Amino acid sequence: MRVALDAARKAVASGDIPVGAAIFNSAGELVATGHNERELHNDPTAHAEIVAIRNAAEKLGDWHLTDHTLVVTLEPCAMCAGAIAQSRLQTVVFGAWDEKAGAVGSVWDLLRDPRSTFRTEVRAGVLAEECGELIKSFIQGVRKKD
Repeated sequence: MRVALDAARKAVASGDIPVGAAIFNSAGELVATGHNERELHNDPTAHAEIVAIRNAAEKLGDWHLTDHTLVVTLEPCAMCAGAIAQSRLQTVVFGAWDEKAGAVGSVWDLLRDPRSTFRTEVRAGVLAEECGELIKSFIQGVRKKD
């Protein structure tokens, strides 16, 4: 999670909400990272998870990320949960819960839905306070500017 937190901090420079992600292989080696880049690229799909998945697929030359783990600082949304399932990620570990748009246990639970074609193991709440505080501080800073 520390690698994902480091990635999240990079998002702030472009005015993006500090969410970071990291993908590790089955040996625990870092394959790729990503952070929110929506503001940077004016791309609504440039969430940290999507960026990390794209980077991992490019590096590996394969979009099948079976036997890989995604670690992300915020519970994935529905779009990211879909990308996680489609890339066949084995495990997702996330920090803070997203009570408004989370799709991996809070609002929805897309990755563990029995109707889903792919099953992904989910571990929630890892360094949740630290992950949540990073986002809260950023949002409070933005509100002060307005």
